[in-house]
This record gives sequence, structure tokens and C-alpha cells, in this order.
Amino acid sequence: MTQDDGDLDSLVRKRVRALRVAQGLSLDELATRARLSPSTLSRIENGQRRLALDQLVTLARALDTTLDQLVETATDDVISNPTIDAAHHQMRWAVRADPGMSVVRQRLTDPPPDSPSRMRAHPGREWFVVLSGTAVLLLGNRRFRVETNQAAEFPTMLPHAIGAEGGPCELLGIFDRDARRGHQRGDDGPSD
Repeated sequence: MTQDDGDLDSLVRKRVRALRVAQGLSLDELATRARLSPSTLSRIENGQRRLALDQLVTLARALDTTLDQLVETATDDVISNPTIDAAHHQMRWAVRADPGMSVVRQRLTDPPPDSPSRMRAHPGREWFVVLSGTAVLLLGNRRFRVETNQAAEFPTMLPHAIGAEGGPCELLGIFDRDARRGHQRGDDGPSD
């Protein structure tokens, strides 16, 4: 076994224990879920038993995670820099773990459009939190005031637009793949 294999082995054992503890599971409870004896699970966590692939798969399921997440070691790209869209007052970050997701920081200065024809609808879901100021979310026929530290989440198939109220506001939004695509097509401003 190489040093890297030993490091991975140790990391996986620590991760199994940490996930078990974080979920409030006793050795007996996780062992039952994973169809292992508590002593076997204890020896796996403490490095006294060899890790077997079939046990890792079972443990991953019992811990409500995936085998990939259980053995993941990539930590090279921890920091990411935004792409900047100055025309729309936006910074955008890709989420490496889920390439379909993106995080957007946006400064809004204009109120939402007064014409329903400027509201957009497209597949997907959006979530945003107001970092400062007050935002107005037009969603279908409804109008929502979203103040600093409040968040909104909605399906983007509803016609929607977002604007500022009473001065500039700053948002941090999370877009799934479909919502991101909907904003990339024909984006004509920060009102959405």
C-alpha cells in the first residue's frame, strides 16, 4: 500500500465516523443500517479492519451519501474566482461539485419592470438572498418585498422579475442549470 493509499484509507475511516456522529447515529444504529456488526464497524472506524469496497458502498448508502463523496480527495481547487459582467452588475461563480449550478452576486438599482411583458419565464429554480437594501420580486400576479437577510426561492416557470426598492440592493443568487440557461438567453438587463 502506498502512502497515498494509506492517507485515503485514513481519510475514509475518519469520514465514516464524522458522518455517523454528525447524523447522531450510534455504532449500533449505523451498523444495523449497513448490515454490519457493531464490532466490525468499530474496527473499520479505528483502522483495525481492512476496508472492503462492498462495505464502503453499504456504508455510503447507510450514511445517505455516495461512494464518490465518501472517497473524494480533490482539494486542489478550493478557491474560485468570479467572472465579471460589468454591464449587468454581476459576478458569477461556477459550482465545481455541480457544474449545472452557478452563484451570482448582483447589484440592482432599477425597480422591477412595470410591464408584464418584460417578466420572463423559463425552466428551472432560483434562490436568492438580499445582502443589502430591499428587493422586489414580481412572481406571476404577486409582488413580494424581500428585505436584507431574507431569501426567496421559486420555480422560474412562473413569469418573474426582480428589481430594487428605495435605492440600490445587492443579491446573492443560486441558479440551477435550467435557470442559468434561461438567464443567458437574451438577457436584456438585471430586472430578472
